[in-house]
Amino acid sequence: MSNHNEQKLQKSLTPTLLWGLGVGYVISGMYFGWNLGLEKGGTLGMAIATFFVIILYITFALSYAELACAIPKAGGAFDYANRALGKKWGFLAGMAQNIEFLFAPPAIAVGIGAYFNAVFPQIPILSVAISAYLIFTLLNILGTKLASTFELIITIFAVLGLVIFWYITFPKFEIKNLVINNLPNDFSGAFAALPFAIWFFLGIEGLANVAEESNNPQKDITWGFGSAMATLVVLCVLTFIAAVGVNGWESIVYKTDGSVSDSPLPMAMSKIMSDKSGIYQIIVAIGTCGLIASFHGLVLAAGRATFEFGRVGNAPALMGKVHPKFKTPANALLINMAFGIIALLTNSTADIIILSAFGALTMYIFSMVSLLVLRQKEPNLKRPFRVPFYPISPIIALLIASIALIAMIIYNFNLSLIFFGILVGSYILAQFLKSDLK
Repeated sequence: MSNHNEQKLQKSLTPTLLWGLGVGYVISGMYFGWNLGLEKGGTLGMAIATFFVIILYITFALSYAELACAIPKAGGAFDYANRALGKKWGFLAGMAQNIEFLFAPPAIAVGIGAYFNAVFPQIPILSVAISAYLIFTLLNILGTKLASTFELIITIFAVLGLVIFWYITFPKFEIKNLVINNLPNDFSGAFAALPFAIWFFLGIEGLANVAEESNNPQKDITWGFGSAMATLVVLCVLTFIAAVGVNGWESIVYKTDGSVSDSPLPMAMSKIMSDKSGIYQIIVAIGTCGLIASFHGLVLAAGRATFEFGRVGNAPALMGKVHPKFKTPANALLINMAFGIIALLTNSTADIIILSAFGALTMYIFSMVSLLVLRQKEPNLKRPFRVPFYPISPIIALLIASIALIAMIIYNFNLSLIFFGILVGSYILAQFLKSDLK
């Protein structure tokens, strides 16, 4: 097992950088992926799913902030469940988190490729996606402050891109476009749309994984979660209404050849202006910043989660080592990149998003149970931030996450078998390799 005293991450994150990370982790969800939920639920079904997902994430973010401030360690959900529920459940919570963070970046990498392809059709999507992995893994290895500063800059550009998108599309907005075929699969479509509504916000919990690297975790993480979540709710609602309101939901889901699009905002703009116009291409270029921000941020968070797994002995010790010069989890980042590129080669964005959402919901459930247990088990644990309206807030998050997970299993049964197979299989493998796992 690695020596915790030797394998320390460098403290370098300020409140502003944490806001940039929090928004940056998630903002790609505004640019692509969510539109796939419209195919399942239509405008109304997706709106219903998004409404409950917003409640989930507000209550979850506040509850998770309490855990992150009380236990500011890079493992996030793994460390919380390990302390509250024991090593077995901690391992499963950590693996669910790893699955979320491993599958989210390749889905975003495909989106980056699709946006580049919208302007430069001669460049293959897969080539751009793999290049993104190589570039941003290297950037994360070179240093957390460098990586997070870049994240802040690119996130500001991404938010600006959405503002410009609203400025162009809202003058063309028509209420009638929100009601055209707005519930194609009855209300059951809202359940099927859940993983794509989750994609709007998936990744915000990554802030907890950099708590160990913030200058003042107890104060800064609270501010980071709150300010980032408030920003993201506004971005989500305005982008959803603006994109669908231009020409109906089908116009931002289906291409002319009938295939499903990974670039809904450019498709919405193409109903207003030529895709050859300079303004269109500039906005698409800025929009790519949103995808890069989330990709880069989640690569950072995934590296920390995998690093913690290796540091405590739940994975090969190599993964729990920091780079001697840069003090970053270089080995974990490189291993994650290898898995991500393999996922890219499956060429199935929707399935990758759903697998990531399975990991997220499972991790949310473990985390909320851990919060409730720790309140009883360790009442004197120092909690610089306490979730408002306890225990109502974590219970609401727990209930919505549980219902959403059940719905996802029903509507994506084969993928659920893959997810739980990875979860249970990894635990059995760990038991075999590490006989002292209790």
